Amino acid sequence: MNRDGRRVGVSASNGKLSWYHDPLPTNCVAARVCAGGTGAGYPRYANCSGAEIGFKNLAVFFQGCSFNCLFCQNWHFRNETFSAPFHTVDELVADVDEQTSCICYFGGDPSPQLPFTLKASKAARKKANNRILRICWETNGCLNSNLLDQMMEIARDSGGCVKFDLKARDRSLHRALTGVDNQRTLDNFALAAEKIGRRPVPPLLIASTLLVTGYVDQVEISALAEFIAGLNPDIPYSLLAFHPQFFMSDLPLTPKSLANECLQAARDAGLSNVRLGNMHLLV
Repeated sequence: MNRDGRRVGVSASNGKLSWYHDPLPTNCVAARVCAGGTGAGYPRYANCSGAEIGFKNLAVFFQGCSFNCLFCQNWHFRNETFSAPFHTVDELVADVDEQTSCICYFGGDPSPQLPFTLKASKAARKKANNRILRICWETNGCLNSNLLDQMMEIARDSGGCVKFDLKARDRSLHRALTGVDNQRTLDNFALAAEKIGRRPVPPLLIASTLLVTGYVDQVEISALAEFIAGLNPDIPYSLLAFHPQFFMSDLPLTPKSLANECLQAARDAGLSNVRLGNMHLLV
């Protein structure tokens, strides 16, 4: 039910989501290479030649996901999925003001509600009336390839990016950790990589992997990095330190030694732009 008592469901116009404004630069995975964090692409895609201090990101959190990761870092949304109200595209777009220079869809995951994100993105950019408004997605990549084409086009034209969270390369491990096969994600990442030459700056495609202690190690990172490098060695790749959550709350934090070994493995596999994230969590 919506606020008027009418029955509604997820559609291109209605969604299960929440949002907030986040001052730029944010702690986003892409901040080290994106226009909002670095000024890359100025003046076409950024408001200044450095970090966009004084501007803000509209962070849009979707209450749903196509994976069921045992280590979910945002698992709390599951407690609110049924009780939270639906929101419309118009409600979301109303909060895009003149200081909003980017919109980032994440969650959960935006993949189950992609038609909503596409409609909202077009409406928001129309409202922005040619001023800078980048559109970004952060996703597990398990989505319809036709919708991926539309995402990449909007991100490309607006100066935004699409960030793939690559959980694991080994199919059995991926299924054990997430409940879902990773083939669609890998196929979509390869399709997305074909389009990055159309706008190399700022990077259009970004990848990240969570270093889940005891599961995602240097062997797994080497395999993922080889896959990415085989598509384009310049794709930015972030290795993120793990914080125990959800059904893996009994695991330790990522050891600093493992993180450094994974970093070296990714570089040895041929990637030119790799970094460690969440370093404050390393032990």
